[in-house]
Amino acid sequence: MRGAKSAKWVTGAIIVALAATACGGGDGNEGSKAKGQVDPNGIFTTDLGEPEKLLYTGDTMESNGAGVMKAVFSQLVGYKPDGSLEMINAESLTTSDSKKWTVKLKAGWTFHDGTPVTSKSFVDAWNWNANVKNAMGLSSWFSDIVGYDKVHPEAEGAKPTAETLAGLKIVDDTTFTIELTQPVPYFGHKLAYTPFAPLPESFYKNPKAAAEAPVGNGPYKFKSWDHKKKIEVVRFDGYKGPNKAKNGGVVFKNYTTLETAYEDLKSGNLDIIRQIGPKDLPVYHTDLGDRAVDADHAAIQSIGVAFYADQWAKPKPVDVRVIQGLSMAIDRATITKTVLQGTRKPATGWVPEGILGFQENAAGDVTKFDPAKAKDLIKQGGGVPNNKISIQFNADGGHKEWVDAVCNSITQATGVECVGDSKTDFQADLTARKTKQVKSLYRSAWSLDYPVNANFLKDLFLSTAAGNQGGFVNKDLDKMILEADSAPSLEESVKKYQAVEKELVKTMPSIPLWYYKVNAGYSEKVTGVKYGQDGDPILTGVEVFK
Repeated sequence: MRGAKSAKWVTGAIIVALAATACGGGDGNEGSKAKGQVDPNGIFTTDLGEPEKLLYTGDTMESNGAGVMKAVFSQLVGYKPDGSLEMINAESLTTSDSKKWTVKLKAGWTFHDGTPVTSKSFVDAWNWNANVKNAMGLSSWFSDIVGYDKVHPEAEGAKPTAETLAGLKIVDDTTFTIELTQPVPYFGHKLAYTPFAPLPESFYKNPKAAAEAPVGNGPYKFKSWDHKKKIEVVRFDGYKGPNKAKNGGVVFKNYTTLETAYEDLKSGNLDIIRQIGPKDLPVYHTDLGDRAVDADHAAIQSIGVAFYADQWAKPKPVDVRVIQGLSMAIDRATITKTVLQGTRKPATGWVPEGILGFQENAAGDVTKFDPAKAKDLIKQGGGVPNNKISIQFNADGGHKEWVDAVCNSITQATGVECVGDSKTDFQADLTARKTKQVKSLYRSAWSLDYPVNANFLKDLFLSTAAGNQGGFVNKDLDKMILEADSAPSLEESVKKYQAVEKELVKTMPSIPLWYYKVNAGYSEKVTGVKYGQDGDPILTGVEVFK
């Protein structure tokens, strides 16, 4: 989620959005004795790009915006390191059939404006985010709930015939129920994602203003947004959750390149960096010592296919063998070892390691480097139109080096000319994707919104999914996905989604490249730095030295 965060689209070579699992990191706690006392009110800085758009809970699906939203909002649930649910704003979440769910809230929670968080806070927010009139990019996340087809009709331009989701019922101030159109065993896991956050009554008076300065229920309170420069949040002392901040707040500093951020880290002008750029990967361990971070990260880098582009759509849809051939022309092992300094692992499927349902070699041979087979497949598929492709990427995310390497590999293996199509920043990149302006292929990276394989399959490749930005449509695959959703247990749903993943070889909605790792670092001013399974630093655990 994502981001394309989507879910969360990933802005940089690794930066991502959403989740709450503590996972790996540098020593993090070393040095506190040597440095002296920590300041519980200390403020620290971390790098973050400009969010794509205003900060609506229902429309933030990329990593820059999600980094802020995760600080300002808390969900009903989060995840433990083993992927099981942890109650956050919810006291309990129960179901007997995976179709009707009952939520009981913890008492005493308030928004940052002092108003209470109630059942109505959640139900009203979900209804608003789902309604087609509000044009929220994550509205499809409510499609499991009874009545979604009435508040968000599928036909373009159609008006809603209802204002609220029939499947949401308020029982009392701390209890509400959710009825789904069919059983979804992993629905509880989805509730950890941003669109399911509550909203205060003040939001509806002026939604645009509220999205410019969001009022949440999370561990940090929004302070200010100096566009394309910085966003500031401060600790919310009234926070009732288990992850209270051990610091006074965070300044998210905007950088145009990872290299600039890294130089600021070394000079003491930045406290935490979320990702080391390719240029500095060979030296960051030497530069930072025990402040260098290597940690697990459940995310995948892929190449998306713009199926709507003239190159692939006219005069007829592209033959899947062409995409399979391009995939087999990429020498993932060499690129991850050299350009990416061994910090990535070649992908063998579409679901990354650390996710429930991960299976080794789900893609079969299509991710194996085989120049002869690659060339033959492209020929069998009718060839690449004009014998030339481009890969769109954002210039502010440390991608040029590996895009160039992928292009060189494809050209050398097949003779197909390949060039990078650089966009100024992540905003420009996402805009091109969402307005269907991608000319050929595009860099696509996705990090977990919840640790189940459905998040990397349904939320990217279902025809109507918010994360499906390449125009991929396959009705047979849609049917398999819906059948996986309606499985009687989580275990059986995961198994059916494993079958969905293996089916992707026949359609190639994207080209898997490699699985991520966190390669990051922090300054001498902070301690307790850990990274979550989503690849983000766990802000609340950071302590600042006096």
